[in-house]
Amino acid sequence: MKTCQIAFSKLIFLVIIFMLGCANNLSKLPSATQYSSVTTSVDDYQYLIGPGDNLSIFVWRNPDISGSFIVRPDGKVTTSLVEDIEVSGKTATMLAREIEEQLGKYINNPRVTVSVTNFKGPLSEQVRVIGEATNPSAINYTERMTLLDLMIAVGGLTEFADGNNAKLVRIIAGEQKSFSLRIGDLIKNGDIEENIDMLPGDIIIIPEAWF
Repeated sequence: MKTCQIAFSKLIFLVIIFMLGCANNLSKLPSATQYSSVTTSVDDYQYLIGPGDNLSIFVWRNPDISGSFIVRPDGKVTTSLVEDIEVSGKTATMLAREIEEQLGKYINNPRVTVSVTNFKGPLSEQVRVIGEATNPSAINYTERMTLLDLMIAVGGLTEFADGNNAKLVRIIAGEQKSFSLRIGDLIKNGDIEENIDMLPGDIIIIPEAWF
């Protein structure tokens, strides 16, 4: 009986070693693709169309090809004359000019207006808060959003948060950069000088405090 127990223990040990070896041999996937926002200043915010947005495309004097369209998960829409138009990541004005160009093959001098409702936008334009926020979330960016606005939206800090060691990750000219934040001073001490402007695509990381 004792011999069987020893043999079983050795078998378990070998299985664990094998599993650890397999884990060490696992390939690492490349980092997620980084997308720079067209908005680089709070004074020049441009909303970009994204999957789930509802587009109203009006073609002047052509009501039969005008209509309302929901952007598909692949970022495209299909109209009666043009199939699979890539719309995600473009402003409404940019899209209107592109549709005019494509409709010009069928209509003489088309004039197009695009308006957006049911705003979703590209995921890359959302502002994300992770870590020790009360409700870590991805928030749709709105014009002139500040850090204080964002923290109110996620319910503030948890009791375990080290808000003064938080950091902001931002893509600038295609390069990822990090900045220190003192969210604890902003929220708990009311130090408004610690409030900053947010930009589309920003990520806030709030660590846990070590007591």
